Amino acid sequence: MINDQKCKKCRRAGEKLFLKGERCFTPKCAIERKPYPPGRLLSEKKHRSSVTEYGIQLREKQKVRNTYRVSEKQFGNYIKEASGKQGMSPAEYLFEALESRLDNAVFRNGFASSRSLARQMVAHGHITVNGRRTDIPSRRLAIGDVLAIRPGSKDSKLFEGLAEKLKTLTVPTWFKVDAEKMTVIFQGKPKAVQGSHTFNLTSVVEFYSR
Repeated sequence: MINDQKCKKCRRAGEKLFLKGERCFTPKCAIERKPYPPGRLLSEKKHRSSVTEYGIQLREKQKVRNTYRVSEKQFGNYIKEASGKQGMSPAEYLFEALESRLDNAVFRNGFASSRSLARQMVAHGHITVNGRRTDIPSRRLAIGDVLAIRPGSKDSKLFEGLAEKLKTLTVPTWFKVDAEKMTVIFQGKPKAVQGSHTFNLTSVVEFYSR
């Protein structure tokens, strides 16, 4: 089970991971009110202790895992897959595996305001893949797969105003959105580009190779 103390995770990472979606943009954001790790004494707030290479790698691993809302066991399996993949770097494969998850696709394409909510939507059967209802958030998408909202869920408040939102939404190039039909096509393999994310996947892979 994933510990859901989202605000503490952002404070430990030292930056916003946007785990609460739209709420992360409000003045109530914990990291803006308390820009120091949880548990830090008042006298220590302004003095961050030096961090070892191991500590940096650990923090990157936790940042990525918490961002994508993946359990430790599942994340470890992704690392094993990435380390044994031929023809591409482990970091590239890890990014591809995380970005092709169904819950991530639901979030990336504006169906949900956070990955946590996207995970719930999938688990509750609101999303279909190629016309079939699915309830597995970790399902890996294949090129050509089509995501849509289950017909019986389209009137839910979860998707209120979604069609208009999709018309102005910018999505990663590996997705193609049809705002009128409210569908998404997974059209290519995810490729990390400079500035597309704030974490170092190479550092994460190195952490597990110790």
